[in-house]
This record gives sequence, C-alpha cells and structure tokens, in this order.
Amino acid sequence: MALNTLATATLFQNTLDKVAVQEATTGWMDANAGQVIYNGGSEVKIPKMTVQGMGDYDRENGYQRGSVTLEYETKKMTQDRGRQFQLDPMDINENNFVTTAAAVMGEFQRTQVVPEIDAYRISKLATDTIAAKKAGMIGYSYVPGAASTSALRKLKEGIKAVRENYNGALVCQATPDLIMELELELAGKLTAVTFSKGGIQTQVPAVDGVPLISTPSNRMYTAIKINDGKTSGQEKGGYEKGTTAKKLNFFICPTTTPIAVTKQDIMRIFDPNINQKLNAWQMDYRRFHDIWLLDNKLDSIYLSIQEAEE
Repeated sequence: MALNTLATATLFQNTLDKVAVQEATTGWMDANAGQVIYNGGSEVKIPKMTVQGMGDYDRENGYQRGSVTLEYETKKMTQDRGRQFQLDPMDINENNFVTTAAAVMGEFQRTQVVPEIDAYRISKLATDTIAAKKAGMIGYSYVPGAASTSALRKLKEGIKAVRENYNGALVCQATPDLIMELELELAGKLTAVTFSKGGIQTQVPAVDGVPLISTPSNRMYTAIKINDGKTSGQEKGGYEKGTTAKKLNFFICPTTTPIAVTKQDIMRIFDPNINQKLNAWQMDYRRFHDIWLLDNKLDSIYLSIQEAEE
C-alpha cells in the first residue's frame, strides 16, 4: 500500500514541534505573537501605545483630559529559511522510511533549526539593545569565574537596572558557566520557580524570582552570520559567530518585550514516484520567522557581555 505522504508529513511536523518546544530556549518569546497584525506577505504591524500620567482631580471641573496614542510599527520578516533532503530508495524501503526520515528530521530540528532560531533571536535582541545605547543597560568586561568577581552581584545589578523601568515578570537567559558560578556562590541553594515555555510547565532555578534559562554559549552572541546554503563557503548552511560579535553571559528582560513570530513552519514529503528530479524520497522543510523589539521597550533589556566596550 502506498505511503500517505500528507499524513506522514503532518505526523513529522507534530514531532518536530515537540522537539522545538523541548530544545528551544527562546520558545517563551512566541507567546507575544498575538500582538501582531498580519495581512499576508512579509510585513507585520505591531501596536505601540503611549498614555499620559495622572493629573489633579478638580471638584468643579472634574478630570483632567489625557491623551492616548496608539501607533503601529510596520516590520518586515527577514528569515525565510529551509532545507531539502533526499533519501535514495535503494538505501531504505517504504516500510522503514517513516522511522529513517523521522530520525533525520528530528536530528535536523534538534541540531540545526532550534539552535539557529535561538541564536538569531538572541543576537537580534542584543544588537538592538546595543544600538539603543540606553544608560546603564549593558555591563561589559565580565567573565564568569574570574578572580574577585561575583556572578550573583552581576546578575542582581542587571535585575535592578531592569526594575528601574519595569516591574512585571522578568526572565533571564544565561550561559551554563554563569549559572554554575551562581550555584557555587550560593552553595547549591538556588531557589526554583515554575516557568512556562510552549505550554509546558518546567522547574528552573531563579534569583529574586527571575527564572534562569540555561542557554548554550554558542547561541549567546551579540551578532551572528547566517549562511545561505549555496554560496561558496556557505554550503553547510546554519549560522556561525559574527566576525565582530561579542559573547553574552546573560540577558534579562520582561517576558512581554521580545515579539517572536513564525508565519511558516511546514514540511512536505514526496515519494520516489512523485519526485520529478530524482528517484528518491524528498523532504522539504521551511520556516519563515523573525523577532522584533518595540522602540519604547528598548530600555527594559539588560545585557552582560564578556568583552570590553569598544
């Protein structure tokens, strides 16, 4: 009986989604996608609101009239990424195709897709924060474990800086080195809180009630280079550290600040009889996504960077 490629693609997509939720460290940013207005194409509109503060109440004239400004920032999605894989039918048969293909796409999602999305989102957040040059929101020249330094103090300084401008729920993404130093300083007495990511509740360490999301160091750069997969020297695809990039120890921001959107996350499967190019199983994967920070939220992000300021 012929394989139902549509049903199989759907099954694979569900599996890939589960891998993404489990492996991605920035999955919590997707919760803010509901703020976006999308009418097709590559552009989205993100609402930005400003309101005036309170005035005195007058017993004769009543309330002082205030103003509300609601504007829409138009942003363009830039990350249209994908890959195609071929499996020769001489290497597999229809009976074990599902098992083999599931292993291939699971590995692809875990080792390529998820790390790139994390690295892109984090580098974009860092790049915009550095460009904004908000006073006191970037700490330079700190390497976890260096003599006469305190990871706990550095983290608390970052939390305090954000709290000066924002009093809601915060989140911190930090390298394993930074979290290890915290554990050593606190003798393993880090508190734990429940953190929701992709609808899954997990227990994570916390400082002052701020969840600490452990993030691999190779995703914590201020800039990355994204390979197009076809240009000479870029055939491997994926991403790498940018030539001018600096290493992040951690960043702290409100959970509502980054707006991450995915408008295409799809997989297609063609069996050897349908594939017009080769006598092979073909699997196509595409993801169209991006992340933005509103101008009026750029003072709510704190970065800790290892290198000195230039």
